[in-house]
Amino acid sequence: MSTNKRLIVAQNKRARHDYQIIDSIEAGIMLVGTEVKSLRLGKASIQEAYATAEGNEIFLINANIPEYLYGNQFNHEPKRPRKLLLHKKEVRRLIGEITRKGITLIPLAIYFNEKGKAKVEIGLAKGRKKEDMREAEKAKEWRRQKANIMRDV
Repeated sequence: MSTNKRLIVAQNKRARHDYQIIDSIEAGIMLVGTEVKSLRLGKASIQEAYATAEGNEIFLINANIPEYLYGNQFNHEPKRPRKLLLHKKEVRRLIGEITRKGITLIPLAIYFNEKGKAKVEIGLAKGRKKEDMREAEKAKEWRRQKANIMRDV
């Protein structure tokens, strides 16, 4: 995750709870005009979205970008598959990673970078079991309590 200025449109907050994020990658996303306009209005949802490999390309599946209100006949389909723009080397590495057992690609955020280009942050993730989620929650709670204790001292 870079420290550059970026305007976040959609974020998947549950992803960091349900999955252990191993690595994150910034990818471009192939959009049509009305999708960009809808994103600029801040309307998008990636809660149920995931990325998958088809051939030598990676697609974002089930990301909901609602139709643009003034799009008329040129509007897009809200949940259509969208191609992710990555270098061939990155695509080969990601395909190799997701063919291993238990590894998946989860979109963490859709945003506009400082140049105004729509980007998606993809996380290489491994699913957590219930016990692991409880342990992570306990560790998070302990860090929160520790910070409160240190602040009060």
